[in-house]
Amino acid sequence: MINNGLAKRYAKALVQLGSENGLIDRFRSELGVVDGIFSSSNELRAAFSNPALTQDQKRSMMSDLVAKAGCSELVGNFLLLLVDKNRVAFLGQIVQTYEKLADEFSGVVRPVITTALPLDDTQVAAIQNALEKKTGKKVIPQMSVDASLLGGVVTQIGDIAYDNSIKTQLKRIKDILQKG
Repeated sequence: MINNGLAKRYAKALVQLGSENGLIDRFRSELGVVDGIFSSSNELRAAFSNPALTQDQKRSMMSDLVAKAGCSELVGNFLLLLVDKNRVAFLGQIVQTYEKLADEFSGVVRPVITTALPLDDTQVAAIQNALEKKTGKKVIPQMSVDASLLGGVVTQIGDIAYDNSIKTQLKRIKDILQKG
């Protein structure tokens, strides 16, 4: 049901439109609000996939949703286009793809940083600065805690993981001792 090529085409067009008008972050915010409303409402998703409702009824519902969410005219028109093309079911995938493309365009990376214990702001800032130097991009960290790591840090940037946890180091030592 999810079509990555379709989502990428729509997201890419919206990123280009946002970049021309300097509205990439605003679009991200507005799309996030609308996607959140869709994600939390089974009735709304069902209504847009209901063949008994006419295109005009669906457009009217989307217009009401756009007004309620306070979306800009450009995002509102984009959402109405999704209704016209029967692509509302792909909204979540389009929003996810938009966020990735917008980050690439803006030179932003959002690593997931996992630690055994919660870090204070100075520790997070130190990791953020080190990652900015390493990647050459603006870093917006997403922090998580996993006590099973015992200590250290695991940083996931896209498909690349930097695992400096005590758990992994102990596993490596164990493997060396078993082989040796």
